[in-house]
Amino acid sequence: MSTADKKILAIVPAFNECGNIGRTVKEIRQQSKDVDILVIDDGSWDDTANEARAAGGMVVSLPFNLGIGAAVQTGFQYAQKHGYEIAVQIDGDGQHDASFLEKIVGPLRRGEADMVVGSRFLEKTGGFQSSFGRRVGINFFVHLINGLTGVKINDPTSGFRAYNQKMIVLFSGYYPQDFPEPEAIVVAQQAGARIVELPVVMRAREAGSSSIRYFKTLYYMVKVTLAICLHMIR
Repeated sequence: MSTADKKILAIVPAFNECGNIGRTVKEIRQQSKDVDILVIDDGSWDDTANEARAAGGMVVSLPFNLGIGAAVQTGFQYAQKHGYEIAVQIDGDGQHDASFLEKIVGPLRRGEADMVVGSRFLEKTGGFQSSFGRRVGINFFVHLINGLTGVKINDPTSGFRAYNQKMIVLFSGYYPQDFPEPEAIVVAQQAGARIVELPVVMRAREAGSSSIRYFKTLYYMVKVTLAICLHMIR
């Protein structure tokens, strides 16, 4: 199998994303017809699962809401079990522009990286830049991760990512649970992963609301910082 023909799975975690998930699945399919799409319905009580199936996605429905970390890890476990060589993580809320999917997969196809992070801050690409409060938290994690690991990722909370088979195996066995994205960078770095960051454009959500909107920025920063530090001293 050539590098251009690697088997790819799009992992789409979704919790109560009716109104967004169908459009997201269709957009991924329009951008790359060779990518399989797995929606992880994280205990939604709306019509997320049916909307995803109607749009052409495969669906795994968790029995109740386990959180973003468990949902994404379920996708990695599916990818490992079914022999996928690349996994792309893309949110079900429509904020990630699927037209950048092939761009972030490129370094994996060419064997230049193990993990690729799509960044809205690496270049002035426009699009949705997040709220001021979240930007404060994001900048904190940029400096924390850089100080602890030497790796500088400008958008460490981005959930638009791509992984090769090495990372699929790693994250099938362990993936952070609460607010996992910053810690996942540290986990990958500690495992010797080559991490690449590429500029992408993100969008504001069109329907529904974020599942973490009620968490305070300070709480988020403290909890993830503790998780990262605990992982570093294990």
